[in-house]
Amino acid sequence: MTGQQEQASGFGHGNNLTDNLANLAAGGNASSTPLMGDDEEPLIFSLSSPGRRAFQLPSTGVPDISPDTKDIEPPALPEVSERDLVSHYTRLAHRQYSVDLGFYPLGSCTMKYNPKAFDEIAAISSLKDVHPLVSAQLSQGWMEILWTLERALCAITGMSAFTLQPPAGAAGELTGLLMTGAYHRSLGEHRTVVLVPESAHGTNPASATLAGYQTKTIATGSDGCVDMASLESALSEDVAAIMLTNPNTIGIFEKDVVEICRLVHEAGALAYYDGANLNAIMGITTPAKMGFDIVHLNTHKTFATPHGGGGPGAGPVGVRAGLDQYLPGPRPALQEDGTYRWKMPECSIGRVHSYNGNAMVLARALAYILSNGADGLKRVSQIAVLNANWLLKSLSDIYEVPYGNRCMHEFVLSVSTFKRRYGIRAQDLAKMLLDRGFHPPTVSFPLVVDEALMIEPTETESVQTLQAFASVMKEIASEIEATEGASAKAAPERTPVGRVDETRAARHPIVVAD
Repeated sequence: MTGQQEQASGFGHGNNLTDNLANLAAGGNASSTPLMGDDEEPLIFSLSSPGRRAFQLPSTGVPDISPDTKDIEPPALPEVSERDLVSHYTRLAHRQYSVDLGFYPLGSCTMKYNPKAFDEIAAISSLKDVHPLVSAQLSQGWMEILWTLERALCAITGMSAFTLQPPAGAAGELTGLLMTGAYHRSLGEHRTVVLVPESAHGTNPASATLAGYQTKTIATGSDGCVDMASLESALSEDVAAIMLTNPNTIGIFEKDVVEICRLVHEAGALAYYDGANLNAIMGITTPAKMGFDIVHLNTHKTFATPHGGGGPGAGPVGVRAGLDQYLPGPRPALQEDGTYRWKMPECSIGRVHSYNGNAMVLARALAYILSNGADGLKRVSQIAVLNANWLLKSLSDIYEVPYGNRCMHEFVLSVSTFKRRYGIRAQDLAKMLLDRGFHPPTVSFPLVVDEALMIEPTETESVQTLQAFASVMKEIASEIEATEGASAKAAPERTPVGRVDETRAARHPIVVAD
């Protein structure tokens, strides 16, 4: 084996690592040694040795030609073997939390485990290798998948038609609001206001603003639902739509939802349903039965698509009959001969995403829906609601519950009691959870609850996991009382990185090595 092959294969670590190991044996500083379990993982640059490579290319027999590089500064990249490169980033990856590693109770986000079978479906070569510009004639299989998914989403929501183009939930919100504007313009109206309840999904105000609307907040009543007096006083001929999440972000079903939609329609506005919390109602009721005109769904929350980390999502938008002409296009249309073609709706707002949406995400969603079936999807919602209520009941004697003692698929606790006594905030408790191996729930949201902990256990967690989480939450409460909050303010103490200045990090996101 040549020296070049030794470097490329990773067998030869070189003097840098050897010196580090010798230093460790002599009782020196081990912080630069990439040993398994070492808390102080070195920077990749500290493993660098001149001339080392993580790859090896075959010789072409063509003489090397050195370009004139006198005015070019080569990039300061680390020179490491493949073995060291893989080990370094694998060790860093093992420090990260994920839904495959443990409980991830982020309220409003639905971070649930997704079956790996659908990863295999998304990797089928006959699906993933199709070029997005291929003609309809040569992509009939894909068009059938998209058309079938549209029909399935219509059945789940009660809507008349869907577009699959929006690449995420917020993009679906924007799409629905752009359609709302097109609808009102077709009537010769210029409406400028969108109503957003305090308990609506967090992205609603931003989406409305981006669509060119002013937002008006609707208050929350003492029961956690929309305050009807606040709604009625806000309705006017300037209102284009209401954006309602049901169940809302407090985890409560809006008991007056039918009346809310009726009042909105009487004012000439549209009722928009944010499908972030569809997990709680599948197979039990539909947005159509509640009276909604436009619906967006989050396949990356509800239908087995990975959520978070900046990966692709999908936010399909459905509409009631009469609004389908405004949908983005083109859409797959089934012809009499059983083939499919692309069709642009008559008054379409145009494309909202390149090609036809995030197709592999959509294929996963259809696979999840078909594998569960109608009864299975209903069971998903039932277990999600059961898990949330079990956990709420387990913690309601320890933590403050601002709104009622029953919930849908998620619920909100408050740390305000600890705040009054010891100055402890929701984020302090969250950091204590990190020390105990649990990812924290959503903190400080919804804003209508002081020092909120928003918890969504999802349907994929076992009762043993819920019991463990409840036990840790009780242990944390006892420790806060015993130390008068001191332990909470010191947390986290067992994580690779301790407490950081979050405000400074958000304003100056620059990492500089000493």
